[in-house]
Amino acid sequence: MDSPVRVHNEDGASPIVLVCEHASNHIPPIYDGLGIDAATAMSHAAYDPGAFPVAKHLSALFDAPLVAGTVSRLIYDCNRPPEAPSAMPERSERFVIAGNQGLSESERAARVEAVYRPFERTLDRLLDARPDGFLVTVHSFTPVFNGVSREVELGILHDADSRLADAMLASADTISLRTGRNVPYGPEDGVTHTLVRHALPRRWPNVMLEIRNDLIADGSAQRRIADQIHALAVIAMSQLQSDTEQRGRP
Repeated sequence: MDSPVRVHNEDGASPIVLVCEHASNHIPPIYDGLGIDAATAMSHAAYDPGAFPVAKHLSALFDAPLVAGTVSRLIYDCNRPPEAPSAMPERSERFVIAGNQGLSESERAARVEAVYRPFERTLDRLLDARPDGFLVTVHSFTPVFNGVSREVELGILHDADSRLADAMLASADTISLRTGRNVPYGPEDGVTHTLVRHALPRRWPNVMLEIRNDLIADGSAQRRIADQIHALAVIAMSQLQSDTEQRGRP
């Protein structure tokens, strides 16, 4: 199997490191298509539509490295720890994933080693090469879930460290997107694994971005949303850096 992770712009000079765990819906041949149909493979269950192009635009705007997954999250969701049932879901949203039914411990362990560990090591290596920085993960979500419309357009998610999320939310009125804190998901839904595993131990300010995927369905929309997120993050990071400098003054 080809590498399950790819680093874009590895030598980027920005203090930001970007992550897109659900960048691809690719299912390597070894998994025999997981027994799912084409509609399931193209759905949000398999990846985060639009998230990777937005992340690439942000990588260029910030001159930031971007760590991206290259296989479907139905094989292994790199934003979940190995012990989580949702790391290799038997069901995702309304879709039954035939190839994930009744996986043995050895089958699960093989996927952990094949997909998650290389992703984890790659992100660790990139972060360890930097004395400090900001970790930003990029995701997308569906406009309707279980028949309920979602009005929020940009979710700003955090776990125990809310510094970057607080700063972004404080300036959210500078962009046109309807924003919210820990929506449409939050830490209680088990979605902040990358932040907890990689950012919290390093004490890096961090945030998980969830973009409604109908807003990033084509190239021009993806660039437009990336521009807005970039502008908001620049304000937020500048405020955090200013606060840090003021606290350090005698």
